[in-house]
Amino acid sequence: MTRVACVGTGLVGSAWSVVFAKAGCEVAMFDAAGGAAEDRSRELIGQTLRLLADTGELDRTPEAIQASIRYVGTLEEALDGVSHVQESAKEDPGVKRQLFETLGRLAPRDAVLASSTSAIKGSEFLTFETADRALVAHPVNPPSLIPLVELCGTPRTAPETIERTHAFMTALGMAPVVLRKEIDGFLLNRLQYTLVAEALHLVGEGYCSAADIDRVMTQGLALRWATIGPFEVAHLNSPHGFRGFVDHLGGMMRKMGADARTDYDWPDSLASDIHAELLSVVPEARFSERQAWRDANIAATRAMQRAAGDRFAESTLSKRRGNDDEPAV
Repeated sequence: MTRVACVGTGLVGSAWSVVFAKAGCEVAMFDAAGGAAEDRSRELIGQTLRLLADTGELDRTPEAIQASIRYVGTLEEALDGVSHVQESAKEDPGVKRQLFETLGRLAPRDAVLASSTSAIKGSEFLTFETADRALVAHPVNPPSLIPLVELCGTPRTAPETIERTHAFMTALGMAPVVLRKEIDGFLLNRLQYTLVAEALHLVGEGYCSAADIDRVMTQGLALRWATIGPFEVAHLNSPHGFRGFVDHLGGMMRKMGADARTDYDWPDSLASDIHAELLSVVPEARFSERQAWRDANIAATRAMQRAAGDRFAESTLSKRRGNDDEPAV
């Protein structure tokens, strides 16, 4: 049984523990905050496992899976015999740098040391002596429900570390992508924050409300993006594929790209106005209820994706394999 340590037991660390335990790993949890963090973590894990059981995604009972997750009082105990460490501590380079110095000393030499940082380049804090076995493994919150994980090494990360982590994450049922070089925010957050910045511009300059933006996403873009990405959307929106799409609309794309205000200097009052608009629909007292609703919808969307599959790609590959004169791709 693979032993894994989760260092940091908040929302992300607790969700990671579900990913590991669901796949059959033995998980040791450590958080410097101690008992209160442990109680909250147990509650989060229990809620997630019950949701996954309800959607038929577990091959064991929630209780059996949760039994493979244990909480320990020291970092040394958490790291004993592990092959993978997933750090989900405070999003601060100094805190992470100090923590990884300790992890580098205490963890087995053959253990991969991965950070869940959502925006900080690994080279800013993965500076300890044996950083060849360290990388960023950035999940989407919560990783227990969303499979994407972005793997990004530093100039010191060994290629074998990337390959090993990619294979491990794939075996866990995650969907890893590998960044070829470092960049702030990695891929998902750069795309997400760019879209949010333009959304702030559109609301701030009076083109629409925040609710209109959310409706454009949920009732428009998301319906296509749930199964295919923006490049394939364009590919299918033209009778001549992506090249034809760009040939026809490239000028408009460049103009709108230049017009978009990703550097929009939104005033603090705009954030307050949007906050008030959102609170009128989802008050703070109902956050937990709404988060549970969100998570159930994520699980339902994942079930739809699995049911849909990519039968077209599978059938295309099958036809190519059956044709000796046409090479497979």
